[in-house]
Amino acid sequence: MMRKAKIGVADTTFARMDMGGAALATLDRYAQEHGVEIETVHRTVPGFKDLPVACKKLIEEQGCDLVIACGQAGGAEIDKQCAHEASLGLQQAMLMTNTHILEVFVHTDEVAPHEEAKLKWLGENRAAEHALNACWMLFEPERMAKLAGTGQREGFEDEGAITTTYTPEGEDA
Repeated sequence: MMRKAKIGVADTTFARMDMGGAALATLDRYAQEHGVEIETVHRTVPGFKDLPVACKKLIEEQGCDLVIACGQAGGAEIDKQCAHEASLGLQQAMLMTNTHILEVFVHTDEVAPHEEAKLKWLGENRAAEHALNACWMLFEPERMAKLAGTGQREGFEDEGAITTTYTPEGEDA
């Protein structure tokens, strides 16, 4: 099991909450509680379309083992399209570097209009939970394996696993 890792955190000035700070605080807390060494490299870019190159540079130029990419999409349709394009760029960067980039995007319309406190909580909580995922991927991969199929959600409550069974009509159970 890896006992030392370098994790990059890329965030944006467009986001309205400090998602990168929440991720960094969680990484620091995990390192202290689990006796592992986590070196972090933090980069901030203007918007989420800038994240793919920032993440690629964190991997290739800074030697990060994994990167957490934090961003917020506005509520307009063009914002959703841009978030999708940024997501595709992050996927391409992962394939080009053979390194995981955990996409931590919050969409403004995930909460009701004018629920800014809830939006802030969501962004920071989602970033913190993805930072834990990063730690588990690098330091406790067996923990990730145990969570397979359990309906985990970062930010809001977990969905949980489907526990019912289905038998197609006319077939024996």
